[in-house]
Amino acid sequence: MSLETMQPNPTWDAASYEAAVDTLTAHNDELVYTVWGGDWCKDCRKLLPDLGAALEAAEVPDERIEEIALDQDKQGPGVEEYDIEYIPTVVVETDDGEEVTRFVESEDLPPAVWLAEQLDKKL
Repeated sequence: MSLETMQPNPTWDAASYEAAVDTLTAHNDELVYTVWGGDWCKDCRKLLPDLGAALEAAEVPDERIEEIALDQDKQGPGVEEYDIEYIPTVVVETDDGEEVTRFVESEDLPPAVWLAEQLDKKL
């Protein structure tokens, strides 16, 4: 199941987020992005189109992005396993399933920028 809210924002400008795109590009073949959200969720509709655009600009392959649509009770695949409470939540893992970082709804930066800063610190 995919999320309509992950469709890239056509007005998002990669040049304005060059550092974030560069970081995401540097790791585009070694990390997996799992995105929990809901097309009904206002925070998801606000945040995820720009993340979709950033991942597209960084040429992250589709098979490295898993989109999990949750119902309005925030139930769905992986919710308990990953302790998902708020959406959107983006978990970034290595190929062997080791969690590198996660973005949760209320961070003070857009998801792509926040994730890129965390990846710069941790990788």
